Amino acid sequence: MSTVVSTVSELNGRRVLVTGAAGRIGRTTVEHLNALGAKVTALSNIEHPDLKADRILIGDTRSETDVARALEGVEYVVHLAALPHPSAGTPYDVFSINVVSTFNVLAQAGALGIDRAVIASSINATGVPFNPHEIRPPYFPWDEQAPTDVADPYSLSKQTDENTARAAWRRFGIDVVAFRFPHVNSAEALGKMSEHAREHPGSGVREAWSYLDTRDAAYAVELGLTAPLSGAHTFFVTASTTIAPYATDDLLDAYAPEVPRARRFAGREVPIDLSAVRTVLGFAARHELDLPTLSLEH
Repeated sequence: MSTVVSTVSELNGRRVLVTGAAGRIGRTTVEHLNALGAKVTALSNIEHPDLKADRILIGDTRSETDVARALEGVEYVVHLAALPHPSAGTPYDVFSINVVSTFNVLAQAGALGIDRAVIASSINATGVPFNPHEIRPPYFPWDEQAPTDVADPYSLSKQTDENTARAAWRRFGIDVVAFRFPHVNSAEALGKMSEHAREHPGSGVREAWSYLDTRDAAYAVELGLTAPLSGAHTFFVTASTTIAPYATDDLLDAYAPEVPRARRFAGREVPIDLSAVRTVLGFAARHELDLPTLSLEH
């Protein structure tokens, strides 16, 4: 696990529930919140030896009883629990577990008068990466207003989760931040992925060659909990650079020449519009891959 330097935060001493706390993003988020002085209630469906929190509960986010117990005394909610891939279960399980969990957590949190929640959506809420058809993002830089094209149960669950966030805000007044995470992993794992992208650069086109370090995902969660905002917001949140060691314009020329481009991109700049997350939350990734910019041959 990474070491997080403690800083003064308005989360100091506040009770935060993290669901999916034993997951990849969950463990790093719990560690980050611990370092900020938060009193973390960690809810997971499995035990994990590296999970350290003020209060650790084993339970199911679909269970009204388990979630009610986890929400006792909570002031902020971070909902990360999900089956994270279309192949993580049957199509029925992937969709139903994800959407029921999100509804259960946000509805109970809203009914309790909790002011703020952060939830894990996904770049897959767009429907592009796992689509069975040969599609690309509709334009570059890709942004949160782009039309979606969903055709798999995981992507549909994440799109539904974003709708659930809006419904919870409208019904209960709970402010919700939904992050469209790309692939999120450790620096070591991302380094190996960049090697694959070097050998097979076309493989990343459907996710716009985006990535995020788990430490930056946890930092985004912190900002999502503390930024002065109201309403239900959905943000792309990625590193500012691509995972491939090639100029972005060269990648787009080679693998998405038919997709409209509003502008050119500087070096390895990720072709996703990050202005919303930067402006509203003040987010900028702090752990990015240091890669050369190679000549692309295809």
